[in-house]
Amino acid sequence: MTAYQPQPAEQRFILQNVLQAPQQLAALPAFADVDEDLLTQVTDEASKFVGEVIAPLNREGDEVGAAWKTGAVTMPPGFREAYQAFWQAGWPSLACATEDGGQGLPAALEAMLYENLSAANHGWTMAPGLLHGAYECIKHHASAELKARYLEKVATGEWLATMCLTEPHAGSDLGLCRTKAVPLTDGRFALSGTKIFISGGEHDLTDNIVHLVLARLPDSPPGPKGLSLFLVPKFYEDGARSAVVCERIEEKMGLHGSPTCVMRFDEAPGWIVGEPGKGLNAMFVMMNAARLHVGLQGIGLLDAAWQKADAYAKERRQMRAPGGSAKAGEADLVGQHPAMRRILDAQRAWIDAGRVVAYRTALELDIQKHHADAARRELASRWCTLVTPVLKAAWTDQAFHGASACLQVFGGHGFVREWGIEQIVRDSRVAMIYEGTNEIQAIDLLLRKTLPDGGAALLRLLADIGAELGDDPQALRVKEQINGFSDFLRERLLPRATAPGAPADLAHWLADDFLRAVAMLLMAWAWARIGAAPGADTARWQTAQTGFWRWVWPEFEMRLAMMNNTLATA
Repeated sequence: MTAYQPQPAEQRFILQNVLQAPQQLAALPAFADVDEDLLTQVTDEASKFVGEVIAPLNREGDEVGAAWKTGAVTMPPGFREAYQAFWQAGWPSLACATEDGGQGLPAALEAMLYENLSAANHGWTMAPGLLHGAYECIKHHASAELKARYLEKVATGEWLATMCLTEPHAGSDLGLCRTKAVPLTDGRFALSGTKIFISGGEHDLTDNIVHLVLARLPDSPPGPKGLSLFLVPKFYEDGARSAVVCERIEEKMGLHGSPTCVMRFDEAPGWIVGEPGKGLNAMFVMMNAARLHVGLQGIGLLDAAWQKADAYAKERRQMRAPGGSAKAGEADLVGQHPAMRRILDAQRAWIDAGRVVAYRTALELDIQKHHADAARRELASRWCTLVTPVLKAAWTDQAFHGASACLQVFGGHGFVREWGIEQIVRDSRVAMIYEGTNEIQAIDLLLRKTLPDGGAALLRLLADIGAELGDDPQALRVKEQINGFSDFLRERLLPRATAPGAPADLAHWLADDFLRAVAMLLMAWAWARIGAAPGADTARWQTAQTGFWRWVWPEFEMRLAMMNNTLATA
């Protein structure tokens, strides 16, 4: 089956017709020259590069995989050449500032690019996937000297970067990290310790790798407040190699084209990034950017699975379908069977709504940076804070489960390798785990971002998205559901979860259902926006919209019922 092919016209429909991105960007002086023609040119060229250069490497990247030998990692055939072409063409630097070697374009263009890259070749895309977060971290927290040495190299993608957080005994509990940083006489620090699950910790794609590492100073207190952030390159300016060793790469169920490394730091000299004891603050910039990219991975991988299943359903014949059109003695197309149509339409509903949520988040990132009105910047910050964990968790969950559902369209053929759908199922599973497991995202949303302010920020966001909708029947239906959920939050969940004597673990039991309910509301808002957009009256958009209301939206009532049951029995 053919490799993934981006559909830039469909992406631009969301960005331009649904979200009115050109009008929003016009209000930001930084993007005064960004119009529909430029958006079209960039998305078309990016789609061409992804389809012609990156997608064809996907299967061989999975079958050959990254190879480790005596500390060195060799990437699959074609990966290095593709990456060199990628950074030299300027694709990693789309949304980086021009003064740092970037192109200064909107974050939404970068979002669309990485969605397509993830769909086309998830393993390859893991290499540049952390670049923008590393760029933001260095830009906002590193010293002028460090920025002079490393910022442009990372911004342009000439050098790749890692995020060294997890340790063998710690997992997601970064407060348990033991890696040490001992001051040296030249102002640097010697780092010693072992980090695991480091994507791209070693490879041959670029001539240097910039490691951003969480570690502890000798006098630091225990727990998260004792962590500082350090930069350790693979090679120093004089050509000497640092004392950073890749001990091995993990043998994984998928994502074979991306080396997941165990990295050992043997008193490796590096520089502190930001203030002592503020390492998590500095690293959070990188982690939050990574979470948005992981949400885009979920959307892209689900689209890749849908593309394969939809194409198969249009060419494979199997049995007679109710109301089918096959001649006597012949079978109908798989896509004419209601059970298969339901699968395909439900996934399409997730993909399209996910694009609305993700591209809106990218637009809000630019508004947060560049808008002249401080109040509007604050609204943008609130959106990104609340929506990012929902996007990461809900759409990576659907990428795996939806890809598995798409495999079902193939029947037995989906379970064999030649069709490629089983690779997507394997590759997509990891996105539910990294950058904070989906369960951690749910806890973050409810316990850290909703309960502390009595739900004020989330309630305001829900009121705002409801106010964006018109007065057509679908929009009124969504407004009613938003208001009902807001009442549930104010009158039932918040009083019970924060009451004196409430079980200490009550909110934790509610968190997953809470996040999924918010995701359903965002999808309903997205489909109301799509339905009201010019050009949405075609069969393409109407079919997916029907799929949402029939096969996806009922989960909202289920999640409410589960939360009510938990509240009643706690």
